Amino acid sequence: MSPRGPVALVDANVLYAAPVRDLLLRLAQADLLEPHWSSEIHNEWTANLLRNRPDLIPANVARTRALMDLSFPSAIVEGYEHHLPSIHLPDLGDAHVLAAAIECSADVIVTCNLADFPFEELLLFGITPIHPDDFVVRLMECHPDAVTAVVRRHRAGLRRPPLSPEEFIGALARCGLEKTARCLQDLQI
Repeated sequence: MSPRGPVALVDANVLYAAPVRDLLLRLAQADLLEPHWSSEIHNEWTANLLRNRPDLIPANVARTRALMDLSFPSAIVEGYEHHLPSIHLPDLGDAHVLAAAIECSADVIVTCNLADFPFEELLLFGITPIHPDDFVVRLMECHPDAVTAVVRRHRAGLRRPPLSPEEFIGALARCGLEKTARCLQDLQI
């Protein structure tokens, strides 16, 4: 673990949903995790987002990607391809994710796709697969005040559109952070 919290390789399926992506990045800005991704991961989430959401402006998605890289310049993992031959996953299309995680010495791969990242295979590299909901809940358990403060600032900073606490919590739940949403319901966010 780094001084910034767990070293987390964030999979494309986690970066895809803006509420989840924004929450994790804000938690990273508060030094509760050290995020990492690769250009290949960026390409995957942005391509899927633009394919599924033709209403989005490609330049705005590219701007989000660029701002992520600017805000976290050490997050971009490169030179991981030499790990690919030693990786055996159910879906070889996910091998680049594990290779990048190995290269950045990740503690965890944060992914919604746990079935394609078997615990036993990742354990060989000292990496644990974890769903983003469980990851955020774990951060809340370890740093309740810090995570609550981040969530409050996050919600308060939303302007287009502004969200009530209930709307904000509902958005997280709809994006798969159901346990996180339940934990936040009793807090004054």
